[in-house]
Amino acid sequence: MNTAAAVADFRRYPLVQALTAATPLADRVQVTWADGRVSPFHHQWLRDNCPCPQCVYSVTREQVLEIVDVPEDVGPCEISIDDAGHLCVVWQGGHQSLFDPGWLRAHAYDDHSRAERLANKPRRQLWQHDLKLPVFEYQALMVDTDALLQWLLALRDIGLTQVRGVPTEPGSLKQIAQRISFIRESNFGVLFNVQSKADADSNAYTAFNLPLHSDLPTRELQPGLQFLHCLVNDADGGESIFVDGFAIAEALRQEDCEAFDALCQIPVEFRNKDRHSDYRCLAPIIALDALGQVTEIRMANFLRGPFDTSVEQMPRFYRAYRRFIALTREPRFRLVQRLEPGQLWCFDNRRTLHARNAFDPNSGARHFQGCYVDRDELLSRILVLQR
Repeated sequence: MNTAAAVADFRRYPLVQALTAATPLADRVQVTWADGRVSPFHHQWLRDNCPCPQCVYSVTREQVLEIVDVPEDVGPCEISIDDAGHLCVVWQGGHQSLFDPGWLRAHAYDDHSRAERLANKPRRQLWQHDLKLPVFEYQALMVDTDALLQWLLALRDIGLTQVRGVPTEPGSLKQIAQRISFIRESNFGVLFNVQSKADADSNAYTAFNLPLHSDLPTRELQPGLQFLHCLVNDADGGESIFVDGFAIAEALRQEDCEAFDALCQIPVEFRNKDRHSDYRCLAPIIALDALGQVTEIRMANFLRGPFDTSVEQMPRFYRAYRRFIALTREPRFRLVQRLEPGQLWCFDNRRTLHARNAFDPNSGARHFQGCYVDRDELLSRILVLQR
């Protein structure tokens, strides 16, 4: 059951449990479900979420009503469950609201329902050196939406994937990146060429080894996804190295909680400067979400300024910083693999730290192309495909 009149959304809400009773209370309506669960809904919450065309524009499915335009003591004069199983509320003043039971169950905020939603959220899979790398084929991703969805889910939950069979003509990367969404442009361009060059404006464009890092930590919002596509790789060396930054953070939380707290609390200024630009961002190395889960790692030793914290905190922070980098160097966390022509890495740049061994530019050509797509675009594309 999913009637457009009762759901102000583009998603579908299957009927999990039918409504069996609706009981009016002083400031809320208490509904009972077929499985015995009881869910209270405050009057203001129900009125605020009325999906009728007066309250929600049916074309965009976006809310028109602002709750401040409804009396604070709003209450119903009639409550019922209709023959189709909807919760029907007639409000004082005559306004009517019709709530789909699938939608209502999905948004119930009793303790049991909220805990159930939290338990059903996607779970990230932490990994170490022995990760069974998720590998996908280019042709399948370009034509098969089921294969595309599986790739995007792996990016969301694991944060590191490889795609094989990609054409090696320059610019080919753009087509597969746009299977997710539009590409995020930076001062390095829409597509950037990773090659050793004399006038480099980043250490990435040299033959040096690059330590583990996230790209563009100097930006308020680091890019979400990073693509690195191998066109030519005849040079000796240059192997790719990856660690799961979330796994590093969780290991630090378990093994050295004082160091973990310091990296969550004390900000670092990251800087990216060349002749024509100067980007700076002050933020902690480990960011947490509202539930205390690690949501972002911001790290690039070669793009940071001098630490700036109190005299008392400076030794504490240096100890934590050294501990974090030492963990990234432990073999248990490091996945090392050489990328060959026609292969590409796609990974969560705000989670998966990447590095490159030094290579010998005199031993052969090496040409990669890269680009960025924001994490929001990945998550949006997943939800649309899952509809």
